[in-house]
Amino acid sequence: MNTEARGPLAAGTHTVEIGGVVQRYHVHGTGPVCLAHPGGPGVFWDYLRMPALESHLTMVYVEPIGTGGSGRLASHPNGYTRDRYTEALAGLLDHLGVETTYLIGHSHGGFVAQRFAARHPERLTGVVLYESAPLTGPDHVAEAMSKVELFARANAENPELPGVLAALQSTGAISTDEEMVEALRGLLPAYLADYWGREADFAPLRAAISGTHISSLDEHLVPEIIDDRGVLGSLAVPALVIVGRHDVVCGVRWAEELDKSIPDSRLVVLENSGHLGHVEEPDAFAAAVLGFVGTGSR
Repeated sequence: MNTEARGPLAAGTHTVEIGGVVQRYHVHGTGPVCLAHPGGPGVFWDYLRMPALESHLTMVYVEPIGTGGSGRLASHPNGYTRDRYTEALAGLLDHLGVETTYLIGHSHGGFVAQRFAARHPERLTGVVLYESAPLTGPDHVAEAMSKVELFARANAENPELPGVLAALQSTGAISTDEEMVEALRGLLPAYLADYWGREADFAPLRAAISGTHISSLDEHLVPEIIDDRGVLGSLAVPALVIVGRHDVVCGVRWAEELDKSIPDSRLVVLENSGHLGHVEEPDAFAAAVLGFVGTGSR
């Protein structure tokens, strides 16, 4: 049940119980409803705040189960599969009283958005796959490592580079919330097109970004490997694919594959962004999303 008397789309922070687990979410702005699912998994929602969209859309920032102030599964930190997140989103839409919505999924949230679009196309007016990819696994890791090598060569003389690379290498061994936060703050420069050239702009984000350790294992301790290539061609939802030219995690190669595979899709490349285009190029990012929303209704 909703723990607050005010309406479920009133501005501010809300909690609702879905399937026995507390789901927290945050509402900002006015206009058509758009859910935003953050990445990680486990990264706190507030890095994804998009003020440029809030003048035109009612942004519902999801705090995924297992993360921040939302509830934990009994199997925590395991068991947070895309199916779990997808059903939580469906339950949240029921609670909001919204039949159809736009959905923005960033990074790992893009993987969730892809699954939701495949499972519940009738609930979506459009989906924004923001720094996503069609798969995880060896090919994805190899591509990311090649991009990290380019980043390292471009910043070879920077004294902070060894710390950033160490943070990137540490991600596979994270087992606590504290280690998650340390890694996020350490690796952030690699996730931006020009962190050190714009450090005054991005240092507050680096100091504030936080997260909860969520594993990549299901409740049976089996890794969840993602490969959506077989279903993308049947997605019945208009899609916008957004990628930063300099993204080291889910780069242009994967965005182009998503765009080519999804029948009703358009691709936007942010030329001066890495993995966080809504922060690096907020006006261009907002223009892409609002242009899609303006023509994406079915």
